[in-house]
Amino acid sequence: MVLLSLVATHSNVDLETVARLSVGAPQVPSAVLAEDKAVAGAVVLATCNRFEIYAEAPSEDDVEAARSAIVSTISEYSGIPEQSVSSSFETHTGQDVAEHLFAVGAGLDSAVIGEREIAGQVRRALTDAQGSGAASGGLVRLFQAASKTAKDVGAQTALGSRGRSIVSVALELAGDLSEDADWSRKAVVLFGTGAYAGATMAALKDKGCTDISVFSSSGRAEAFVATRGGTALAAADLPGAMGRADVVIGCSGSDARIDAADIERVREGSNHPLVIIDLALSHDFDPAVATLDAVELITLESVRAAAPEEQADALAQASDLVRTAARNFEEQQTTRAMNAAIVALRQHTQAVLDSEMERVRAQHGCTAAAEEVEFALRRMVRQLLHVPTVRARELAAEGRQDDYTAALEALYGIDVAPATGDAAAGRQQETPAASGSARAALPHHTHADGAVCPVDHERPAQSA
Repeated sequence: MVLLSLVATHSNVDLETVARLSVGAPQVPSAVLAEDKAVAGAVVLATCNRFEIYAEAPSEDDVEAARSAIVSTISEYSGIPEQSVSSSFETHTGQDVAEHLFAVGAGLDSAVIGEREIAGQVRRALTDAQGSGAASGGLVRLFQAASKTAKDVGAQTALGSRGRSIVSVALELAGDLSEDADWSRKAVVLFGTGAYAGATMAALKDKGCTDISVFSSSGRAEAFVATRGGTALAAADLPGAMGRADVVIGCSGSDARIDAADIERVREGSNHPLVIIDLALSHDFDPAVATLDAVELITLESVRAAAPEEQADALAQASDLVRTAARNFEEQQTTRAMNAAIVALRQHTQAVLDSEMERVRAQHGCTAAAEEVEFALRRMVRQLLHVPTVRARELAAEGRQDDYTAALEALYGIDVAPATGDAAAGRQQETPAASGSARAALPHHTHADGAVCPVDHERPAQSA
């Protein structure tokens, strides 16, 4: 099995394109798996400034087909032509898949270096894929390793103690733009009830803000404030709350964008300063609101430009942790893939041994002498397999597993079938070449005709 990822982030495309690509993101994994056998599993990571798809293909030969299937599905949901979708994504394979995801989970690829929210979003992406049945064994291991790496970076570097996030930087900017920096005296209107809105509510409370009103076009404001505090707004209450607000924060990403005329209408006759923070990827507010008198607009682009650069030593240490974790993960993946070849070789030699012992018992009966011969042969086989097993691990570490499987096929005629799903942990589906005769499936103390031998062949006979 081979991992790949398609990545569109604030680093390589504009946020408007990221938002358009993200349309229908939750449905992409299931749709791809249902329509294309080149994809064995898929997980989508969609945040305010990135849209990434992680997938598992059956083999290297299937990677391009898997990528094409994903691009086609995204094109269908987003309405963007396939060629444009394809050019918007960077494609990672091999160790680059793990290294990128681990860096993302640790906050090293964020607009605000070391941000905290992204680690939770990585965990939720895996949980959602598992809930829909789209997560393969390889992707589960990848995302679990990413979460562990994020914890290690947080615990072992200074990045974990800074507490930076997109929300915290946005609120700092809002404080700088306000005439009064005291959040305990500010009235805030919050649009949205998702995870980002929850993080914003927590950040506002940390700053001492208590006058927080929440509006949701989907009607979830009441449930949101019931567990987090604040006041739920009905549609009829929204204009009045907006008119007296000091700060308005958009986290909903709804289709109903608020334009400049709407803001002018609710603020008619008022010169009260207003700061609007638009954290929605698809924008809750028309950028034209920034042209209004006494109105300041903060966007994700503003946050990225204002985000403080972290200390070079902390960032270098975190990057080293990420690279080491990615290298270890890739080595583990390669070793797991090699297990199929090791199992196939063992099955082949076991089949030969069982076949020969059947002939010995047919000629000499089920005797203690035959038992001694069998024990000696089994010990010899284990010794003969030791070096090939060690070499398999060594070649896997060098990335030369294809050389090993090619040698098995050339020398023994063993066709190593690729392990699928959790079979990659070491279970191998039996092939005719690996299974030998039908008698190989019989326990070695049972004759081919079904007669049971009274001698225990698991241990050698004891001499008197």
